Amino acid sequence: MWLLNLSKCITKKTRSMKTIEEKNRMISEFMGMQETKIGWYDAEENLPLEYTTDNTFDELLFNKSWDWLMPVVAKITRDEEFIDDDFRESVLDVVGFGRIDDTYRVVVEFIEMYNQQN
Repeated sequence: MWLLNLSKCITKKTRSMKTIEEKNRMISEFMGMQETKIGWYDAEENLPLEYTTDNTFDELLFNKSWDWLMPVVAKITRDEEFIDDDFRESVLDVVGFGRIDDTYRVVVEFIEMYNQQN
């Protein structure tokens, strides 16, 4: 019986897993970016311009670059909409350790939770 439950749990977890591309897309939408025919457009100019000349990006680099990920962290930690959110504190706790993988993971979890509530 426990094997059947474990199998259901693994199957459910596998179905809910997102690729890095899907996670980056989710982050970009959270940041107000828009997908266009020529790439991702950063209308709010959150991302560093050293990666582009026209605020349009071919590749989303939230999982690879602190320059990309920190504006997301800043939005989560500074936006008044999230001030009373307990999960926001998790984002702050992880950033202090300086590992981009952990920060990326907790940012994705925060946005998933936010999207479920809205």
